[in-house]
Amino acid sequence: MPQYRVADLGLLPNILSALRLPLAAIFPFVVDDARAALAVLFAAALTDVLDGWLARRRGQLTAVGAVVDPIADKVFAGTVVVTLLYTRRMPLWAPFALLSREILEAPLLVWVLLSPRFRGARRAGARSNVPGKLATCVQFVAVVTAITAPELVEGVLVASACAGTLAGVSYWAREIERARRLAGGAPRGT
Repeated sequence: MPQYRVADLGLLPNILSALRLPLAAIFPFVVDDARAALAVLFAAALTDVLDGWLARRRGQLTAVGAVVDPIADKVFAGTVVVTLLYTRRMPLWAPFALLSREILEAPLLVWVLLSPRFRGARRAGARSNVPGKLATCVQFVAVVTAITAPELVEGVLVASACAGTLAGVSYWAREIERARRLAGGAPRGT
């Protein structure tokens, strides 16, 4: 079972993850100023890249970080989407496209956290994969497009839905494979 230590909240990678929470609170207030909105988005993206890199480089992969990082991601993404919908910069179906990965991940997170059989199937600091990084990049492009060129946003939203679905499916496959290995299932590749 992972060790959740309050002291781990003070580690730089976890501080960077948590910084996305105040950035989420700021975004609705700056959305009408494209430069300020883009600055908040880029700051959030920078914290997202640096937190994982620093955690790995410094050997500071923690159970706390494995919880704080995805929560901060979801809060920031949700705030941005709601704000862009409220300000009519995105169509009503945009949340399903932008959050396709998160929609697929939500039951996976509950399953892994609550199932005694699969407790430990998700390691603290489990790394994202290529489809996950791609989905994040396309989501980011969709949000930037909604702010800077809203007439193009629908095409980018379709690409985001495809990339998010691919990432969600790949996360499920990875966790199911880990759970099978932990349960003494068939070896990988069979």
